[in-house]
Order: sequence, then C-alpha cells, then structure tokens
Amino acid sequence: MIRKLEKLLDEQVRPALKSHGGNVEIIDVDNNQLFIKMTGGCHGCSASIETVKQGIETLVHKHFPEITEVVDITDHATGSNPYM
Repeated sequence: MIRKLEKLLDEQVRPALKSHGGNVEIIDVDNNQLFIKMTGGCHGCSASIETVKQGIETLVHKHFPEITEVVDITDHATGSNPYM
C-alpha cells in the first residue's frame, strides 16, 4: 500500500508542493491512518493544515477509502516560517 500511496503523492501532490519549495514524506501507515511529515517550504507553513486536510487527505480518501485519517507529525514550530 505504501508504494501505491507514494505513486499517488508523486503524481498528484508533490509537483504542487515542489513548486513552493516543499515536499511530503510518508512515515507510516498504521491502524488505517497515514502518517506524513512536511518538509522544505511546507515545514512551518501556515497553510500546511489546509494542504493536509483539504488536499492530501481528500485525495487519499478518494483512492484509498480504508485510510480514515492523514496525520501530519511535522513539528511546524521549528520550520523556517514557524507558526504556533
């Protein structure tokens, strides 16, 4: 499943994130939850919550309905544009 998720992110998410200097890494899939970490320009970006919930999570649910939640484990307070 992780390989299929990586392919989905490669094709439909990462190009948009990279245009802003960011990226997303899959950390794990456990108990129907996808754990991700935002990097680059997305690390600390105030729009990352919307990117995860309205973008990535919506897309993942469409293609992998068994995934119930996308969890961002990034410590955004330590990013280059930290928010709290």
